[in-house]
Amino acid sequence: MNSKAKHTQLIKAEAKRLGFLSCGVSKAEFLEQEAPRLEQWLNNNMHGQMQYMENHFDKRLNPTLLVDDAKSVISLLLNYFPSEVQQDSEAPKISKYAYGTDYHFVIKDKLKQLLSFIQEEIGDVYGRAFVDSAPVLDKAWAAKSGLGWIGKNSNLLTQQVGSFYFIAELIVDLELEYDTPVTDHCGTCTACIDACPTQAIVEPYVVDGSKCISYFTIELKEEIPNGYKGQFDDWMFGCDVCQDVCPWNRFSKPHNEPLFHPKPELLEMTKKDWQEITQEVFSKVFQKSAVKRTKFSGLQRNIRFLED
Repeated sequence: MNSKAKHTQLIKAEAKRLGFLSCGVSKAEFLEQEAPRLEQWLNNNMHGQMQYMENHFDKRLNPTLLVDDAKSVISLLLNYFPSEVQQDSEAPKISKYAYGTDYHFVIKDKLKQLLSFIQEEIGDVYGRAFVDSAPVLDKAWAAKSGLGWIGKNSNLLTQQVGSFYFIAELIVDLELEYDTPVTDHCGTCTACIDACPTQAIVEPYVVDGSKCISYFTIELKEEIPNGYKGQFDDWMFGCDVCQDVCPWNRFSKPHNEPLFHPKPELLEMTKKDWQEITQEVFSKVFQKSAVKRTKFSGLQRNIRFLED
């Protein structure tokens, strides 16, 4: 076995030990196919007020601008599918990814451990860890690394496990053995397109971010446009509709990451509890949660929007 193959095997075994669902590797190079797609998406203003999407256009497409002499992009998936969901069927809903501790902290920690392992076992390797907060096209790299295909809802889908997972990367200056992309298995299915409450999936594989419930409830800082009243299907933070209806998600299995377990009171809160939520309860229930991103005032705005 050559050193590239041996190193790749070592890294994948350690990723598994750290609890990652899967690990794939691709060559760090310019994302030629994604460039025109990203440009068109931005030109069509499908990013709404997410100004940061316009920044670092070149870096989004070229990992060698993020890490000097980058050779490989190691893509990793971490399952977050919960074993329990909110109990009151009439309560405002939170996207499953935000049930537990903010994933940025959980994954960053695992990535640091993986990078340390690579440096200890393989030697002088330079790399950087990325968890969805830097200009990296996570889904494109994961697809290139053979971890799944980009579905019609623009999420990464995997035959065996669906799509309820986080995507993260290590970009390193180490040559490894590269994986190959898998084929698209969406077929003629249009479940996600048909089910989207705000018709944000404007055509197969294209999501208008500025029409997405996740955008309105998390990214948008001003009042939610009145024209969308009654279309939110009770989502107050994020939205899982296009994942919930995806046939591949019938294969989702609950995660085994203790930090992703929700606080019991989060699942127990009734519709009335949410309507009467105080700053104190918000701070306690969402102490280390991604929901803090919307702030107490933002969550209140979202809950009010669902009420009228």
